[in-house]
Amino acid sequence: MCGIVGAVAQQNVTPILLEGLKRLEYRGYDSCGVALYVDGKLQRSRSTSRVAELQKQIDQSGLAGFTGIAHTRWATHGAPATHNAHPHFSRDRIALVHNGIIENHDELRAELQAAGYVFESQTDTEVIAHLIDHMYDGDLFATVQQAVRRLTGAYAIAVFSSDEPHRVVAARQGSPLIVGLGEGQNFVASDAMALAGTTDQIIYLEEGDVVDLQLQKVWIVDAAGKPAAREVRTVQAFSSAVELGPYQHYMQKEIFEQPRAIADTLEGVAGIMPELFGDKAYKIFKEVDSVLILACGTSYYAGLTAKYWLESIAKIPVNVEIASEYRYRDSVPNPKSLVVTISQSGETADTLAALKHARSLGMQHTLTICNVATSAMVRECELAYITRAGVEVGVASTKAFTTQLVALMLLTLSLAQTRGLLAQEQEEAHLKAMRHLPAALQSVLALEPSIVAWAEAFARRENALFLGRGLHYPIALEGALKLKEITYIHAEAYAAGELKHGPLALVTEQMPVVTVAPNDALVEKLKSNMQEVRARGGQLYVFADGDSHINSGEGVHVIRMPEHYGVLSPILHVVPLQLLAYHTALARGTDVDKPRNLAKSVTVE
Repeated sequence: MCGIVGAVAQQNVTPILLEGLKRLEYRGYDSCGVALYVDGKLQRSRSTSRVAELQKQIDQSGLAGFTGIAHTRWATHGAPATHNAHPHFSRDRIALVHNGIIENHDELRAELQAAGYVFESQTDTEVIAHLIDHMYDGDLFATVQQAVRRLTGAYAIAVFSSDEPHRVVAARQGSPLIVGLGEGQNFVASDAMALAGTTDQIIYLEEGDVVDLQLQKVWIVDAAGKPAAREVRTVQAFSSAVELGPYQHYMQKEIFEQPRAIADTLEGVAGIMPELFGDKAYKIFKEVDSVLILACGTSYYAGLTAKYWLESIAKIPVNVEIASEYRYRDSVPNPKSLVVTISQSGETADTLAALKHARSLGMQHTLTICNVATSAMVRECELAYITRAGVEVGVASTKAFTTQLVALMLLTLSLAQTRGLLAQEQEEAHLKAMRHLPAALQSVLALEPSIVAWAEAFARRENALFLGRGLHYPIALEGALKLKEITYIHAEAYAAGELKHGPLALVTEQMPVVTVAPNDALVEKLKSNMQEVRARGGQLYVFADGDSHINSGEGVHVIRMPEHYGVLSPILHVVPLQLLAYHTALARGTDVDKPRNLAKSVTVE
């Protein structure tokens, strides 16, 4: 991990490589680097700082060339350090960048050391560079095809040789990689965003593909080494989507973009119908008798929320699985289950692997909810709903989460309709409520000043509890995740009824307890749980609906939500939790958009 850009051109490619790295910064990284062919030899510049610092180094050195590769790294093997940063060299002849994890790197390292290679890093990536050099016979394209057959694991690589200075070779297996086409120049990158403004002609490489990029030629072979014709797509990755504008951070911008993102996600939804998810949806929805949701992180919490909706409204059994765990346990497959994957990027390695595992067990009915229409997840699934959150740069997901919830509610209603459980007046009421969400969210965002005051108190704490019940338990989980991701405060979430089964032991006056308190059927039960906290001296911070009769008092701090929103309430209640995390991070001075140790698009297992 985490980002690759490569280019071969008739002009200096350094600005293209650096701009590509800047566009990939949203993924998260801890080092970066560029390698170029300069005056007959390989040269590189690497940094453990940001891309802006790398650019200063390159500007000072005057590094320029017509062929080059660049990378942002999120450390897996070896600490974040300059000697572990990509690109890696082998004997000053081979330069290589790599996303993914090579599982057999230890045995390959031993073999290459026996052949006389000296390793300068702790990375699995350097193994690939030396392996290619060891096998190199003057034809880099043929050599890479042979070398990747020795690799076990996931990889996307871009490599060039000082012996063939106008050629970049790339390959992928388990990690995403695209090719960009130009006039007298060609490119390779982790995603189309890296090439926005450079080219909109994109080829999505498939599993096992190896590509030869030259000035006037792009040649692709598949895993069997046979010529492969891949579709050229026109992809508009608008650069304006990643401009910060008047906001202090991307996360703040994306929180405030949620009304628009939800409106865009609902655009064109004139009524509830299975065809929202694809032409085959009605037939598939009629056949399925259960739902299996596979996701990771924030998307997993969206799936947990959807379980409440699907079982309550569509009356269909639902299992929600953490994708990284699902394929490593014995499960009972149901061929009549609808397998639903949820992913912001559509390239999440664990979720893709879980999807493939489910299919290998005989579950062929697949649907994805995803924010990237051209992603691997969309290509792998029979059905899809593309959320229209736009580019999400902040590592901590916000607008992707709420638009996923909107899509999952549409799925719930479509399944209910197919199963004969949605009357016309119910459909109209649900659609009316969903179309009002943008306006309702604007009212929630207006609570920001009150939340800022709370954040000052939270910034002085190192632990926090989040409580929710029913539909809002997953929202409490998401709120705790947001706080820990960007503030580094230890935060846990519990179904409020579980307090007395253990977590109550943690409650003191030093422990802020955030409570999601909509005026629903469980509010009286929740009030009892809140009293359990107050009896132990805990400080309650409550997001309450206006008519829930929860009032501020000693040890009880209340912010009133503008209105109760029924089954869609989770979409509103998560927003103040996002704002609380954001403003607490501001108060603590952490890196809001690029929290330590985290990456945006997790493309390794």
